[in-house]
Amino acid sequence: MMNVLFFSLSDMDSLNYRGIYPDLLRQFIAEGNHVFVISPFQRRTRKKECVIQDGLVKILKVKIGNTTKTNLLEKGISTLTLEHKVKSAVAKYFADVKFDLVLYPTPPITLCKTVSYIKKRDGAKTYLMLKDIFPQNAVDLGMLQKRGIQGLIYRLFRAKERRLYALSDHIGCMTPANVRYVLAHNADIEKSRVGLCPNAIELHDVSLSEQARRQMRTRYQLPQDKKIFVYGGNIGKPQGVEYLIACIEAMQAREDIFFLVVGSGTEYYKLTQYAQRTKAANLRLLPELPAAEFDELLACCDVGLLFLDARFTIPNFPSRILSYMQAQLPILAATDNATDLGDILRENACGVQCLSREVAAFTAAADALLAQDLRRMGSNGYALLKREYTAHDAYKHIMTAIGKAGSV
Repeated sequence: MMNVLFFSLSDMDSLNYRGIYPDLLRQFIAEGNHVFVISPFQRRTRKKECVIQDGLVKILKVKIGNTTKTNLLEKGISTLTLEHKVKSAVAKYFADVKFDLVLYPTPPITLCKTVSYIKKRDGAKTYLMLKDIFPQNAVDLGMLQKRGIQGLIYRLFRAKERRLYALSDHIGCMTPANVRYVLAHNADIEKSRVGLCPNAIELHDVSLSEQARRQMRTRYQLPQDKKIFVYGGNIGKPQGVEYLIACIEAMQAREDIFFLVVGSGTEYYKLTQYAQRTKAANLRLLPELPAAEFDELLACCDVGLLFLDARFTIPNFPSRILSYMQAQLPILAATDNATDLGDILRENACGVQCLSREVAAFTAAADALLAQDLRRMGSNGYALLKREYTAHDAYKHIMTAIGKAGSV
């Protein structure tokens, strides 16, 4: 039994929702561990700093400055003061708790001092769940430069990234390509400290009867006689929205394919503008839905879509793929050349990949996918999910890394 501290990246009041982090933390609790969460909230919410007891988990709500929907100056000051606020709150509210393990996903590269404080105070093991490789991902998308004035900012963040890696006893990567990338670009990291810790979820039965499937399509105003290609999740710079729009536009004349996009993000407005301007008959846009409702909607679709900007040089593995696998959807992934996602899809016969550069590559991949047995491919994806991407699998990876394999 351990005391486990998890740094949340979001304003979390409970573990009673679906997602890769609450699912993993519930697994730790199910295995008999005590779980504590640090969850920030922005000043504008006017909440009070406190500790919430949610069943068997304690959630420390830490007040920080406004980091979203604000001006650049306030965001910068809030980011710089975040670390001090979190460290002070831990010292105040968790002074009598000796932590055995500290878990933190990227990108909290500004929390090095807090993690270091707990590691020294308690002798805790530190485990980084590497989801984003920042600042290189920002460089790939042209949001940051390595030269000039921006180069100073890049070097600052890169130094913080290196400190976080050095501070972490173990680094869990999403895929083998992530492992190779981290080791290739950080020569000072011992190979023994880097291993796999894939995105993972609890399994839920989201299957629908044929009647329920038809009713679901009617409810969301989706055609009954076409293959529904669905994209769900974040719609931001990493997804290359211009390419997604170009693919939808190129297939407007198709009578057999319909696109459904569900989500939110900084680039969502581009899809809205496109739909309003063109009155695209092959596209339905929906706002972000609660996880359970979204999973139910997926079950009435036919193909799950993934989009990654072609400029990425770092390997990505979007967590949304797990929802598609759970709904037994074959996957069409339009990606960069760095990810090993395509290899995983091919090796497990659960999807196809194309590079997100030429629209013709996407249409060819769609045709190749539709020529196969979609039901069988979806079943293969579900089998892969059960075999390698459950919350218990992620738990086993972490426990093995920290030398607690006997507790698995």
